[in-house]
Amino acid sequence: IVGCIRIHFLYCSVSGAHIMQELDEAVTIGATVPTGFEHTAAEEVQEKLEATARVSKNRGRIYFDITTDTLFKVHQLKSLDNLFVVVKDYDDYQFKTTKEEVQLDWQELAAKLPWTNALEVWKLNNSIKKRKGRRKRTNPTKSDQCGNFSTKSTDTVPSDPEELWVDLESLEVKENQRDVSSQPEDDSEEEKHSEIQDQESGVTPLKFRVTCNRAGDKHCFTSNDAARDFGGAVQEFFQWKADMTKFDVEVLLNIHNNEVVVGLALTVESLHRRNISHFGPTTLRSTLAYGMLRLCKPQVSDVIVDPMCGTGAIPLEGVMEWQNSFFLAGDNSGTAVSRSVNNIKHILKRTHDGGSSSGLPLDIVQWDLCNLPMRSSSVDIIITDMPFGKRMGSKKKNWELYPLCLREMARVCKPGTGKAVLLTQDKKCFLKALSQMEGLWRKSHTVWVNVGGLHAGVFVLKRTAVGHQDGNPGAY
Repeated sequence: IVGCIRIHFLYCSVSGAHIMQELDEAVTIGATVPTGFEHTAAEEVQEKLEATARVSKNRGRIYFDITTDTLFKVHQLKSLDNLFVVVKDYDDYQFKTTKEEVQLDWQELAAKLPWTNALEVWKLNNSIKKRKGRRKRTNPTKSDQCGNFSTKSTDTVPSDPEELWVDLESLEVKENQRDVSSQPEDDSEEEKHSEIQDQESGVTPLKFRVTCNRAGDKHCFTSNDAARDFGGAVQEFFQWKADMTKFDVEVLLNIHNNEVVVGLALTVESLHRRNISHFGPTTLRSTLAYGMLRLCKPQVSDVIVDPMCGTGAIPLEGVMEWQNSFFLAGDNSGTAVSRSVNNIKHILKRTHDGGSSSGLPLDIVQWDLCNLPMRSSSVDIIITDMPFGKRMGSKKKNWELYPLCLREMARVCKPGTGKAVLLTQDKKCFLKALSQMEGLWRKSHTVWVNVGGLHAGVFVLKRTAVGHQDGNPGAY
């Protein structure tokens, strides 16, 4: 359930030196993650930032505290989709019983929120983006937990990605971005009033929007109501102007039952759009691929195979993070293999432009996944996104395909130590096929995930010690 209002505002002049200053203040960062992989994302935060992440009651979100000098590291995490800095969170917000009372509450809330620290983090975040020299971006559609869309516009992106950040001293953003995290730099009441005066001086105004993501059935208001009323209150408090079609900054209002979090977005587009330049009909999100790979726990020198690689999202994510393992990927579709090759070239060009001359420990092959050109017992890990029978293949074909590919995977996987991590939405067919494997696979556990609105399972399997000489010889 989503509602939006976009607000237009002015920047005051702030020196570039002030913006580039890195604070060592503790702030709370919120992040959206693939639903079902919240704890996996929390593990990465602990591992790479030495911070303890809290999993939200609202699935698909985590929160963690950092000092602002480590903000750039947050953008390098592989599990996170979108980032925001928390202005204020309420664990048990007491909503009033009528719309009129709730509207008055929103007006009072906007005026008493502690905006200052969050706005400083937003400014620092912009300077990080400028230093990174981000690539040209597209505008992804952003959805909430209920599967509805939080934006409708298709905003124009500058042809030069640096154009968005060139004038830091006057902080004039010249184009808008769908998820840009540009919030007003108003650290005091005096600065707010100076902004209004700057408007009379001809300073180019900026825009922002409020996006409300709401879940719960005990509210007397809708997401649109909350976004409109809270956005109007923010507008009145800062004296900014509304623009319903273009924006440069995003204020987030996340409501889950009685939990309320107000934040400022820190990502222009989802961080999962990092490795893929050539998309297919069922390209897997890089963040979901990373979560699956973490379940594998790849080790040095492991041979990792994706027999149905599609556009190569899983092996590409793997080689970027686990460069001491070797990845082999393939597909029976020549078109899919071509897309994977083009995505590899894209990554290589990016790494070469960044000064690296090394290649990637990855090969792409066109093959028959039920007759892999590999020796028996030669693979440590098999990981793949199996056809759901929706956009690719069919449910009927899966009943024949799944048993054949599971048996072939068992043939090439090392008995006793090998493992498989397999994603599918066709759970009934998969579990039936697994039961026919005569003890070749043992299911360890299942992670339930949301893939494009579909309830799917990531099945973690262990290869038993049963070899082809002990099992059904005819299957090999």
